[in-house]
Amino acid sequence: MSYSSNGADAGSTSESAFTSAPNTAPIPSPAAVHAPWLRDAVFYEVYPQSFNDTNADGIGDLPGVTAKLDYIASLGATAIWLNPCFDSPFQDAGYDVRDYKKVAPRYGTNQDLVDLFAAAHERGMHVLLDLVAGHTSDEHPWFRASSQPERNEFSDRYIWTTSWVEGAPGLPFIGGVAPRNGTYILNFFACQPALNYGFARQEKPWMQSPDSPAARATRDAMVDVMLYWLELGADGFRCDMADSLVKYDDDRRTHTIAAWRDMIGRVRERFPQAAFVSEWGRPTLSLTAGFDMDFYLDWRWDGNPNGYCMLARDTDSQIGGAPDASFFRATSGTGAARFVREYLPQYEESRGNGYFCFITCNHDCARLAPRLSPREEQIAFTMFLTMPGVPYIYYGDEIGMSYRELPTKEGGYTRTGTRTPMQWNGGANRGFSDAPAEKLYLPVDTSSDAPTVAAQEADPESQLNYVRALTALRHETPALQSDGLFTVLHASDDDRAFVYARTAADGSSVVVALNPGLEPAAVELESVPAGVGGQVLLSRGGSAALEGSRIVLPAQSATILR
Repeated sequence: MSYSSNGADAGSTSESAFTSAPNTAPIPSPAAVHAPWLRDAVFYEVYPQSFNDTNADGIGDLPGVTAKLDYIASLGATAIWLNPCFDSPFQDAGYDVRDYKKVAPRYGTNQDLVDLFAAAHERGMHVLLDLVAGHTSDEHPWFRASSQPERNEFSDRYIWTTSWVEGAPGLPFIGGVAPRNGTYILNFFACQPALNYGFARQEKPWMQSPDSPAARATRDAMVDVMLYWLELGADGFRCDMADSLVKYDDDRRTHTIAAWRDMIGRVRERFPQAAFVSEWGRPTLSLTAGFDMDFYLDWRWDGNPNGYCMLARDTDSQIGGAPDASFFRATSGTGAARFVREYLPQYEESRGNGYFCFITCNHDCARLAPRLSPREEQIAFTMFLTMPGVPYIYYGDEIGMSYRELPTKEGGYTRTGTRTPMQWNGGANRGFSDAPAEKLYLPVDTSSDAPTVAAQEADPESQLNYVRALTALRHETPALQSDGLFTVLHASDDDRAFVYARTAADGSSVVVALNPGLEPAAVELESVPAGVGGQVLLSRGGSAALEGSRIVLPAQSATILR
């Protein structure tokens, strides 16, 4: 079946052409003025406890990140997303914050973080911190004060019922652990009480509105946290569970959007160049809330994948061996059309209002390897690093580090296998730490074929050097940058070829041609951008050949043409 961009039958059973539709997204608030540096940004996500240990305690630290900035820059990364580094009991790996204004001692000091900001800025790089805005640790001083029976300034900072036997309909809650006569609402784990941003519908007397003094005080507190770190040199924030602030909100998250507009707007009055990326996965809503960026999340519920999983993880198996319908999987037989049908409306709605971004992976989802082979990964990277929006590379993906089945650590559960130590070289602990192996935060991959930076540095055909070539091409090619237009030239349910164009404001275009399948493909394109003559800029697995409107793609290949 073949489809146009609006889902109408295009009258062909062998190919489909997708064209750009008018941008009908709502106009975002005036707060959403996007920092110009995002147009050419490439992010590198650092999970700090697993990146580089400089004090031999077995846990990565902030000086370790600073020491590796030149390596990160060598990847073509211009910005870092640093996973939570604030003081925490680490029952959810730092997403349970005990003190928003203090670096966790395991990572160093506040001054170490300030030094990281400064060192990054010297290299023309930016640093975004991970902000957990919806909840804290139950060890946070705010919560301890809120738990007391006597009224105080923090009594309404969290959501409490007015009886020890009453819960919140439809929301998780805990009782029997505090002297206060009531139960409190959770966001995720038992250690993560939800901050009070109000209820869109107040169905109980204790449910306060999003406009209440208590909800305003919560927003004020979060603005204060953001301003504190921006004043010390941070460049913005990735905001965890950004759609979850106001309880009982409607499907359009009307009140949560208003809360973010208020907070981001006030921050941007002081720091107009600050950047904000949301963990939301619905760009029509998140960008309207004032965020600069949203990204595809790893969503596959009850066997139903979103666009990211259609491409990279359409299976319940983290390792491999089970049926996998991912587009990038050589043997899947899956065409690109179903992804395009899911992605294109979101791209059109977000275009001009911010960036809908691709990740290679992140700390919450399984790495591509070992389910995908190195060639399959490299085809995936070709797409991720040439699509619209700001790309995010998860540490270690650039060398093909593997997901590993490990016991849970600090609330990681199945996510733990994606958070293992960075593999720098073939030395002790793969160069991550000088600590004894038994003291490491997580065990390193000691398998004989475990990839390392050192080994791939020396191999011009390595995945590491291919990623560098891709990011270099992205930086030097205006059409490939974040706001270049995207047009599908071929995507079908009946073959494996995926061909699309990226076009800059000056009209210059490049064509990206992917064929993850095991057989060559030859397809007719409905159109070819003006000026594209078939010059190969970069390829993997053989180069596609453009002959008029016909393109021939070798098996398991990726080509970028001009």
